[in-house]
Parts: sequence; structure tokens; C-alpha cells
Amino acid sequence: MFVLRTTCCFSTFSSFLIKPDMMILQNKNAIIYGAGGSLGGAVARAFGAAGAHVFLTGRNLEPVQKVADEIIAKGGFAEVAKVDALNELTINQHIGDVFKKFGSVDISFNATAIRVVQNIPLTDITADDFMNPVTVMLKTRFLTAIAAGKVMMKQGSGVILSLTATPGGIGYPYTAGFAPACAAIESFSRNLASELGPSGIRVVNIRSGGSPDSKVFKEAIENNPEAMAPIIQKMENDTMLKKLPLMADIANTAVFLVSDLAGKITGVTVDVTCGTTAGLNHRVGADTFSGK
Repeated sequence: MFVLRTTCCFSTFSSFLIKPDMMILQNKNAIIYGAGGSLGGAVARAFGAAGAHVFLTGRNLEPVQKVADEIIAKGGFAEVAKVDALNELTINQHIGDVFKKFGSVDISFNATAIRVVQNIPLTDITADDFMNPVTVMLKTRFLTAIAAGKVMMKQGSGVILSLTATPGGIGYPYTAGFAPACAAIESFSRNLASELGPSGIRVVNIRSGGSPDSKVFKEAIENNPEAMAPIIQKMENDTMLKKLPLMADIANTAVFLVSDLAGKITGVTVDVTCGTTAGLNHRVGADTFSGK
């Protein structure tokens, strides 16, 4: 019988430690779709703080411009453009303009959001309400990713980043069409990574949990605190860490994944759900082994 013996060696490379003032995206050109939303804006600010030139797009420029002004006020570079992330022509025109003017498109991130009908049993939801998020969410991710892929193939490098949520990884009741939409985006991300990898392009996805400091959660909590309290508590209890990821947690992960520090990571979904989708033992309570 052949036995393979290996030695596991852990080395410390102090020169690779990430420091708060490191500009790990220095001079990278990043296009963000849906930059006026909570997570889109958080990631845009994080990219700008890490040194990237950020090109913020959206159908409504007022919230997008607000994010850009905040980035510029802190010494960053930001430009805004009105782009419909479901319109192939405007997507291609904008990304072509950025490439022509600045010489590269290094990062593409689609954070667009749509109205999703949820909290209804699958046996009661209409076919249109079920299919709409699957169709629309996947279409916009396809259009922006393919546009970026074509440009990045010319330059031989780039990162395409997408974002999904907890239902993409586990069965989660009453999430209707949002769940299969997330699963489809994760599958698309893996397949695109396998096709674009030989051209030096990485494709990665972040699976997040609900962030209680995001706009949609904050508004729900402010408008109906009594109803939201048990909902937030249940979501926290469903995680291993018994807490939910904040927008900063998602943004910090995004910065790392699109940086050269993650240069060998592609074709995967990185789970930032505080452990909701990682295993069944997330229901173990904090006092399980304390004798209480």
C-alpha cells in the first residue's frame, strides 16, 4: 500500500499583512451598477477608499451622485453616469467609454436590486411573481458581466464580482423566486469563471446575509419595530455566530476579492452570512455546552 506523508508548514509573511491605510486597489478602474443602493454604495465607498477609480452608474442619478460626492470629499476619484443595467446598448456604450478614456476596466460589480414578492408560500404565489426575479436578476448580471468579459479579454485581466444572499445556498422558506434567482447567479458566476479563466479574468460571487444596517432593513425596523424584532432575532439565531453581517463586512470582503491579494480565487461563492449556509450546526445555542 502506498502511503503519502506530507508536512504542513505555516509560514508568516509579514510583508503581506493588510494594513488599514493600504491602497490595495490603487489605480484600478471599477464600474459599479446600482451604486445608489445600500450595498452598492457601501462597496463603492470601500473601493474608493482602497484607491480605485470608481465609475458609479444607476437609472436614478441623485443617490448615485451622493455616493460619488462622499468618495470625492475623502480624496477619492468617482464619476457618475446614467446607465440602465438591463439595456445592453447603454451598458456597452458606457463600458466602452471608460475603457477608451482610462485604458482598462479592472473590476465590474453589479449590485442592482429589483422588487421581489416574498413571504408568500410557493403554493400561493403567481407564476409571474415567481419568475420575475429569476429573469430580471439573471439578465442584468449576464449583460454587465458579458460586457465586462469582452473588454477584459482584450487586456488579459480583470475581476467580475456578483452578489447573492442566503437562499442561494440553502432551502429557505417563503423566499419565492428570489431563492432560485440567487442560485442561478451563483451557477452563472462559476460557469463564466471557467470560460474566462484562460484569459486571465477572475469571476467571484459573495453570498451575504441580511444586513440590519441596510436601507431596506432600517426602514422596516423604523416603521414596524415590534414586528421586525422577532424577524431579526430569528435570522440571527439561524447563524453560527448569532449575528448578522453588516454592510461593512460585505464591502470589506468585496475589496479583498477584487484585489491582487485574492489573485488565485475564482469560480467560487464566498459565504459572508455569519454561518447561515455553512452547515446544520448553526442552530447550536451559545449555552449548549455551558451546563445551563
